Amino acid sequence: MSNYDDLLDNTPASGVDAAEWQDSQFSKEDYAAKKKAEREDLYALSDDAAMEVSGDSGRLRQYLDVQSRFDRYSTVNTLLIMAQKPEATRIGDFDYWKSKGAFVKPGQSGFSILEPGKEYERSDGSGTGISYNVKKVFDISQVDTRKYIAKPSPEYNDRHLLKALVDKAPVKIAGADDLPGDLGAMYDRHTDSISVRKGMEFADTFRGVAQELAFADLTTGPDTQADPHFSAYCASYILCRKYGVDSQAFDFADAPVVFDGMDAQDVKGELSQIRGVVEDMARRMARQLGAAQKAERNQEAR
Repeated sequence: MSNYDDLLDNTPASGVDAAEWQDSQFSKEDYAAKKKAEREDLYALSDDAAMEVSGDSGRLRQYLDVQSRFDRYSTVNTLLIMAQKPEATRIGDFDYWKSKGAFVKPGQSGFSILEPGKEYERSDGSGTGISYNVKKVFDISQVDTRKYIAKPSPEYNDRHLLKALVDKAPVKIAGADDLPGDLGAMYDRHTDSISVRKGMEFADTFRGVAQELAFADLTTGPDTQADPHFSAYCASYILCRKYGVDSQAFDFADAPVVFDGMDAQDVKGELSQIRGVVEDMARRMARQLGAAQKAERNQEAR
């Protein structure tokens, strides 16, 4: 007598993502409704996270820390990571980790972000929009990485970092013997230049220059802010965290006052401007650091 017991289990085989298998059991209409509900839940979660950030200096610092590690991720996705896995350092979906020779550990629950999908024409005729899909991801702490070979992170000394920040900057930067009060750096919009107090320690110099570069960007760019000091301050903090520059001196106690009266969309708009400024500075620094490393390798090869 034949035995068909092996056919009586239609759960996903080992190594198959369970969420994807469950999605395959829905009809096309039910699947679309399910995904729409998931997207709406994530947008609501990001709204809640934005309001937490606006009213709590500790949550703002936590958000900025996450943004410093995921500086290429959108504001919404950074808020979603903060809300679900604030300690995350590197994330990827099931297939990403598999392609790297790593595998999600059994029993681990992923968390969700939004991935850009296809472009579409808006029904109101206002132009082109982008659809977003829910994407389940896992942090590297949830992954078996015994066969995963991580690319070593480049190491930079203080001179490398400060030179990369200053070189090719969009405004003139020069040392100054004295500045008003206790200012370490100051942007002058009339001369479009930054003066930096001479003789400061590296961290103070980096923080001051980064903040004034961000301030210059926010006061002269297309999305000019009336008073961008706090946003520039946050941008400097993100850049310091990204490159391992001492950030203990930062204090975000004014956050509830700065964000007072804003709704979730307003807060996201402010955070997006901060992110955009950091992205520009980090991109420029990456080019300069890459060029410096290449020059050093060429010098060593001679």
